Amino acid sequence: MITITWLGHATFEIQFESGDVLVLDPWITGNPAYPAGYEIKRVDAIAVSHGHSDHIGDLVALANKFDCKVVGIFEIASWAGSKGVKNPVGMNKGGTVDLGFVKLTMTHALHSSSIQDGDTIRYGGEAAGYILTFKDGRRAYFAGDTAIFSELKLYGEIYHPELALLPVGDYFTMGPEEAAYAARMLDVKEVIPMHYGTFPLLTGTPEQLEAKLAGNGIRVRKLHLGQPVRW
Repeated sequence: MITITWLGHATFEIQFESGDVLVLDPWITGNPAYPAGYEIKRVDAIAVSHGHSDHIGDLVALANKFDCKVVGIFEIASWAGSKGVKNPVGMNKGGTVDLGFVKLTMTHALHSSSIQDGDTIRYGGEAAGYILTFKDGRRAYFAGDTAIFSELKLYGEIYHPELALLPVGDYFTMGPEEAAYAARMLDVKEVIPMHYGTFPLLTGTPEQLEAKLAGNGIRVRKLHLGQPVRW
């Protein structure tokens, strides 16, 4: 069993049976959805989907505090290294990194990516997602920020993920209708909605996703901020 804690927007803390902790898309400072008073006490690795500030806002601070590995597309990992991060792991789509407690396979995502570096906007490579392969053989898919795209069906056929973490907020990513279609393409058993409700522009909801998936046998698991769930 692993423990998944949603920390608002697209930030997740995943704790493994070994005690190791993976943080996805860390955005704490300035995140209106981050649970007040919640403290991340351990980080062994960080994985980021793309370079926008609402996904890497606390990447450097967290990596330096815990001296952990930072997995990302090559350009973001290189930028992190230039900011003093000691253990950047740059990779690219289709590749797999074995962290020991979980394997991360980088997937495509249909979104933009750039890094706000002071007053300069830097090239952040392409947006990505990840297939997480756990020690027990189960797999989960973290979409990052994306619209729907046809390769999702291939990911379902190749990796057979049981769980998908999908954005549903609309406007900057896919909304509930596309997310429901994505879940069916992936052929997952469960979906954890993310990237919704943070700003007024993000109007898509888990309830709308659930309605779109009615009768498909796919469970929508709406997480409560800062409250861990076992999977």
